[in-house]
Parts: sequence; C-alpha cells; structure tokens
Amino acid sequence: MDIKNVLSEAVAAAVQKAMEEGKLNRGDLNPVVLTVPPQKAFGDFATNFALQAAKNLHCAPRVIAGAVKENLACPCVEKVEIAGPGFLNFYLKSDWLYQSLSDILKKGTSYGNLPKKDGEKIQIEFVSANPTGPLHVGHGRGAAVGSALANLMKAAGYDVTREYYINDAGNQMHNLAASVNARYLELFNIPCPFPENGYHGEDIVVTAKRIREKYGDAFLSMDENERLEKFQTLAKDEKLAALREDLAAFNCEFDVWFSEQSLHDADKINQAVETLREKGYIYEKEGALWFKSTEFGDDKDRVVIRDNGLSTYFAADIAYHKNKFERGFDRVINLWGADHHGYIPRMKAAMQALGYRPEQLEILILQMVSLYRNGELVKMSKRTGKAVTLNELIEEVGTDAARFFFIMRSMDSQLDFDLTLATEHSNDNPVYYVQYAHARICSIMRQMEEEKIQLDPDCDLTVLTEPVEVDLIKKLNTYEELIETAAAERAPHKIAHYVYELAGLFHSFYNQCRVLGVDPAVQQARLALITAVGNTLRHGLMILGVSAPEHM
Repeated sequence: MDIKNVLSEAVAAAVQKAMEEGKLNRGDLNPVVLTVPPQKAFGDFATNFALQAAKNLHCAPRVIAGAVKENLACPCVEKVEIAGPGFLNFYLKSDWLYQSLSDILKKGTSYGNLPKKDGEKIQIEFVSANPTGPLHVGHGRGAAVGSALANLMKAAGYDVTREYYINDAGNQMHNLAASVNARYLELFNIPCPFPENGYHGEDIVVTAKRIREKYGDAFLSMDENERLEKFQTLAKDEKLAALREDLAAFNCEFDVWFSEQSLHDADKINQAVETLREKGYIYEKEGALWFKSTEFGDDKDRVVIRDNGLSTYFAADIAYHKNKFERGFDRVINLWGADHHGYIPRMKAAMQALGYRPEQLEILILQMVSLYRNGELVKMSKRTGKAVTLNELIEEVGTDAARFFFIMRSMDSQLDFDLTLATEHSNDNPVYYVQYAHARICSIMRQMEEEKIQLDPDCDLTVLTEPVEVDLIKKLNTYEELIETAAAERAPHKIAHYVYELAGLFHSFYNQCRVLGVDPAVQQARLALITAVGNTLRHGLMILGVSAPEHM
C-alpha cells in the first residue's frame, strides 16, 4: 500500500464531496503534495494543499482545510489537525506502519527496485578523461557520481546505458606520441627536444621504459613519423587499459567505450556539419565554416571547420551527440567538470539546430574538489609533486570512503574532501558509521543462527511499539519514494544522506532494544525489523558503489 497515494486521493475526494454539497466553490484542484513534517508533533504527513487551492476555489485556505477535515474518509488516518493559515497535519493509525513493514519484508533484497519504466532510453556519459595519463581526484568525483547516478536511475526503473567517450583523436594524441618518443630516445641517450605541449608525468617515462623492455631499440631505425604513429597506438592502448583497470577498481563500470577516432574514420564529423549546412545554420567567413549558434541563444557563433580544413573539437562533439541520438537514445545525460560550464549553450544550440529538443540533452556540472589533510589544503601529490591521482587517493582512504565522500555532497557544490576523517574508524566518519550499522546487523544475524533462531515470516509486527522502532519503520517506508525522486532530480547524494540517517536510527535502536534474550514474540518482530534495515542499507550502498561489510 502506497500510503501517500491513498492519503492524497482521500484529500482530493474530500474536496470533491465538499464541492458537490455546495460547501466549497467549484474549481480546478491542485495536486495534493504530502511531505513528512520535520517534527513528530506535526504528524506523520502534512500538506499545504489548502493554501495552494485557495486561488482556484476562491476561498480562504482554512475553510478548505476545514472541509478536508470534515469530509476525509481514509481508514488509515487517526486524526487531522489544521495548523497556521491552513496547513493540514495527518496522524495515522499504527496499522499502516506494520502493513508497510510487512510489504517491505516480502520484497526482500529487491526492496528499492522500482518497476521498469516504459519509454525513454537514457544514456549517461561521464568521466571521459583523455587517455593521456592517470585519472586525478576531479575525475574520481565524476566517476563516483556518474556511476552512482546510473545505479540510482536503474533502481528507479529507467533504461540506462553508461558510456565513456575516448578522446583518442586530435592534438592531445599527437602530443602524447611526441612525449613518449622524447622519453624513449632519452633512454638511448639520443638528444631530443621535449615537445612544447608535451606531457611531463612520470607515467610517460614508465610507458617509454615498457616499450624499450618489450621492443628494445627496434624503433630507432624507423622514420620519425612512422615511429610517432606506432608510439601513439602503443601509448593510447596502454593508457586506456590503465583507465579501465583504475575505474573497475573504483567500482565504476561502463557498458560502452566510444572512440572519437571512429567518428573521423567514418567521416561522421563532415557529415554532421553538412547536415547543419543543409538546414541553413552554417556559413563561411575568412576561410572557415561557422555554426550560427547565436540563433539558439549562444553568445557568439562557433567555428566548426578551421581555415586549414581541420575540424574543431566542437564539430567532433556535435557529430558524437548526433550519433548518440541516432543510436536510439531519447535522452542524453552528460556529467562535465565546472570548467566546461561555458560549453553548454553551444552544445544545446547544436542539438536544437539538428532538430532535437533542448531538454533531450541534459548536462550536469560537477564542481571542484579540494583535498585537506589535518586541516591543511593538499595541492600536490607527495609522490610526484603533481596533481593527486585517483589511485593515490584510493591507496590512502580506500574505494569505499572515496566514493562515499565524493557522492555525499550535491554535485553542484564545491567539495572539501577531508582525508583525515575518511581514514578514521569512528562514528565521525560517515561511511564507517553506515558500514558499522550493517556489520552490527550481520553480527546479530550470526548470533541468531548460532542459537538456531529463524525468522518467522508471519510474526506479529504490532509488538514493535518503542519510539525508535516506529521511527525505523517510518524511515524504511520512505525509501522507494526517495529512489523515485532522487533519480528524477539526478541527486545520488540523497541516497548517501538516507543511508546515513537510517544507520543513525539503527544505532539508536541497537543501544536501546535487545534482540536476543527478550520475549520470543518481540524477538521475532525485531529480527524482522533489522532484516528490513539490513536489506535497505545494502541496497543503498549498492547504489553508491560502496561495500556492505559483514565484519568491522
């Protein structure tokens, strides 16, 4: 039973009855939106429906609220109170709580998985770092949030595909090859100027050494252009393999790895530009081809083909997004770093020019990450003196803590990552606090198993009358609605907040209520309650890509 739907329909029916009896003016009704009040004293649910309906019904909010109270026919409701200018507070009978817990238990480990939605095929593209070096902590936030969002939307019933766009074409790949070439020649004491826009990371030296170990001096006799071409392929394959490995270790998987080079090879970029030309949105100026992005709200027109005939990154992005929709995706969600914010209007413009609705392209911006250790800002890697890599972060705090800390703040908020806190085994560390709750539940389950006590699926749940038990059931009952709203709002951080709050309620229960050594009926009901809590914690942690340990 979806208690909120039942109650919403009952409120609407009460108003309809009052209108039919002439006690309220007729008019269109606003949706009945129910919320959980911040304080228990205000009931189980509340609504400002009467205030919202006042304009349409040409009536004072408290009069509407009074009509709802008088005509409400809902067997779940114990009492209704009118507060302030017309708020309605509903106090429910305890029966609905126990029925909801019973329903949750019947769903077992699938509680939190909503029915499949018909309609939209959705693609989520995230990380998409150039395959020219290791991932840094900024990429880590994108990986954690992007994969959690995909998990969340899948749980909510959406048809989701996760994609990584491999930027394996253009200047950055030429610079990668030239950088490896310089380091390779250095290993043989052959002077070679390092490229101006080359990559100076230690990983480039490692790549050059691996090439020497495998191929020796075989490349020295090659023409330089041929050697650069070989090094570009070898380096790209190595970097991409490392990216895949690092992301997999970070519990971040992709369904599709899409190569930018494939767009060039299939002439998709020129085809996309030609499509825009046919639609009248391309013009030539100073030897270059320009897209009329100002016609769609951008601040200036953009070059798509330079005067030397080479396409811009923007042109490749247009072709890539055109390809996404041609593959059958109805909605495309991109997670970009804060430095790409200015890129949004031109991409929206291009999609609109191609005939797609602007809302079909959804771009979420991830704000920057700052690392702190012992209260001090960490700017550089202790190992290399460069930017801190994702691997170094995982080595220091672990995958679970890194993911939880990345996700627990809204993606549009600046994130201050406390390395010291993330390694603490204390209740101050949010991920430890949540995992410890799950481990405690598993410990109780092991003790019950040792005592050969099994859960009776038909046990009497009405004996769960302690305030903390009631609070736990109420919290459990909000989980599936949260899955729905958090997915719709693209807000995986809300799942992190939820499991933290659920863990807090469980720790309070653990300190106040024994499961072993109490009346058998109470024991069975409490065993049922913690089973539901454990299932829900595991499901929430699964969405976050964080483990649910059985021992701590």
